[in-house]
Amino acid sequence: MTTDAVGGVWTYSIDLARGLARAGVETVLVVLGPSPSADQQAQARAVPGLELIDTCLPLDWTATEPAEILEVGAALRGLARGRAVDLIHLNSPAFAAGGGFSAPVVGACHSCLATWWSAVKDGPMPVDFRWRSQSLWQGMLACDALVAPTAAFAEETARAYELPRPFVVWNGRAQAPSAVVRRHPMIFTSGRLWDEGKNIRVLDEAAALIEAPLQAAGPLQGPSGGPVSLRHAQALGRLSHDQVARWLARAPVFASAALYEPFGLGVLEAAQAGCALVLSDIPTFRELWDGAAVFVEPNDPQGFAQAFRELLADPDSAERLGAKARTRAAAYSVQAMSDGVLAVYRQLRPAAFLQTAETVAA
Repeated sequence: MTTDAVGGVWTYSIDLARGLARAGVETVLVVLGPSPSADQQAQARAVPGLELIDTCLPLDWTATEPAEILEVGAALRGLARGRAVDLIHLNSPAFAAGGGFSAPVVGACHSCLATWWSAVKDGPMPVDFRWRSQSLWQGMLACDALVAPTAAFAEETARAYELPRPFVVWNGRAQAPSAVVRRHPMIFTSGRLWDEGKNIRVLDEAAALIEAPLQAAGPLQGPSGGPVSLRHAQALGRLSHDQVARWLARAPVFASAALYEPFGLGVLEAAQAGCALVLSDIPTFRELWDGAAVFVEPNDPQGFAQAFRELLADPDSAERLGAKARTRAAAYSVQAMSDGVLAVYRQLRPAAFLQTAETVAA
């Protein structure tokens, strides 16, 4: 399985590998892009049977030309052959474009430039976005199966690339141990703050309209984006998983004004912590959190500020909304995610993965 250490794909990969390990599946986790941090490496070491390979090869969205993507694909083919794997899970389907893999390939559609551009920008895509999207299209065509984390994003992907709709497997997240901590009047948000799709600008403007602080965790500078400056929200920088969990335990409200979010693992972590959710009204968030969150038009800082004020002024209401979010979050478990992914694997390699499940059950 490929991964990267930049965003939510790392969390997805580690949780999925942990869930697959419970079913007797061993994972060779191949890191593309920047090397994992010390805490990320510790997470990987804690997964039974996981082998971590740090390649320093470029990600598809940081490659400088199509040939570079094909070269990474060739390196991945060599790794797969060398370890005689039963299946290849590409969290960047573009790397399947060259074909020739020694086992079936599952491409996970976590996000893409074409759908990002449609949600965040106007007008025709720039040249580098076009060739990257072309490479992704070729890679998706070469995959034996595609999966997407929400039905809304699966439909968007199918429409953008004129492909059959990917299998839908909701992402899952391991439930962190809950601590009894007094909530403090504040708003918390997290993610790749440099990504325009996260729309931190709107939350920064909303922070100027409320008395309580808005704490923003995540990098302000990305591999190909930023730096972003915050005028009113308080930037916390990149935090470890444990540090984020401590903030979520203290924050009564979690916010996301994302214009583009195929799933949103940060939202799920906040819901598991019992935070009241104030989210942008986009199709993926509606699919996952309708009835368990307050929804605001994405580009309405005053609307976000009003929702924040109301929840902070009524802690009981915020607690009730947080309880609804926590209940909904139980549906998005690592077990459910790994079961869904394994079901796709078994369609492609029934002998290998059905046998594994039967061995574990015995």
